[in-house]
Amino acid sequence: MTTPTDDPFRPLGVGIIGLGSIGRTHAGAIDAVDGLEVRASVGGEGWEGATSYGSASDPDAVAHLLADPQVDAVAICSPSGLHAEHTVAALEAGKHVLVEKPVATTVADARRVVRAAEQAHAEHGAVAGVVSQRRLEPQHVHLKKLVESGELGRPLLGEALVRWFRDKDYYDFAEWRRQAPGGGSLMNQGLHSVDLLRWLFGEVTEVAAVSDTLVADMEAEDTSVAALRFASGALGSIVTSTATRPGLPAELNLYFGTGTVAIHHTDVARWDVDAPAPPQAATVDSGASSPMIGTEGHQTQWSDLLLAIRTGSEPMVTVADGAATVALIEAVYESARTGQRVTPERI
Repeated sequence: MTTPTDDPFRPLGVGIIGLGSIGRTHAGAIDAVDGLEVRASVGGEGWEGATSYGSASDPDAVAHLLADPQVDAVAICSPSGLHAEHTVAALEAGKHVLVEKPVATTVADARRVVRAAEQAHAEHGAVAGVVSQRRLEPQHVHLKKLVESGELGRPLLGEALVRWFRDKDYYDFAEWRRQAPGGGSLMNQGLHSVDLLRWLFGEVTEVAAVSDTLVADMEAEDTSVAALRFASGALGSIVTSTATRPGLPAELNLYFGTGTVAIHHTDVARWDVDAPAPPQAATVDSGASSPMIGTEGHQTQWSDLLLAIRTGSEPMVTVADGAATVALIEAVYESARTGQRVTPERI
């Protein structure tokens, strides 16, 4: 496979599997990054200047895209339950990959992706990352540095709250949004906040949870509540819902030995610690009542993937890191199902 590492002046050709709403977000982000070009797609209505290979549900169409020599990297934007299958196929074809969250919907599939990524890197030099654009926002980058430096003191309590609303039209648009586990409020809407909490506070050793479908006509849960114990000894909680009309911005409330930090979507709502405050991120739709998002975070992740390919470094968010967040979410589901406390599996 020819990559920009072989020829640093040749743009990286990207194929998109799943050119729905999030796929078009990726396409717009790719077009905005120097050194990237959308060359091919499956699903949706196609993208200007790119070859369309047909429906994302057609295995032959996906195979044709992966066989295209003009495609160096693949954006996996298919329904969540297909992420692992499509990511493994792309890696086995020797392509670089950026997969939308979640990297998989089960720990077993997440492990398959991690193994495929390791093998593809060893055999082809392929780079694989997972979308977690909230980590790259300036307020979260700044906070991560302070946590790692110890300036904020001991982490005591962390809260991730995602209390949104999704109406019937949202679920009618795509059947997978009703299905467990990929379409539930925890895996689909809550994953970014769960990922941020784990990234900032560290690994979780114990989960106790309940969940239910309170409003929506769907198989998956529309509301989930979990209590956490972190390896550091800190405690935490996760609340996700798509039944809370009209919806509120996602909240990340963190309590340290030196004080409190609260980030409500992109806004720093409280900064009651003795440390420099972070810059404010650009304000975008909070997602509280609308699933639409901007492209800025995805541009940053594609720029990061391109840098990793050209320098031989790891992307900022690896598939193994994304798999660890899936393991935490699966532990929440297992606890809610069994009524028992659960330890998340290690990847």
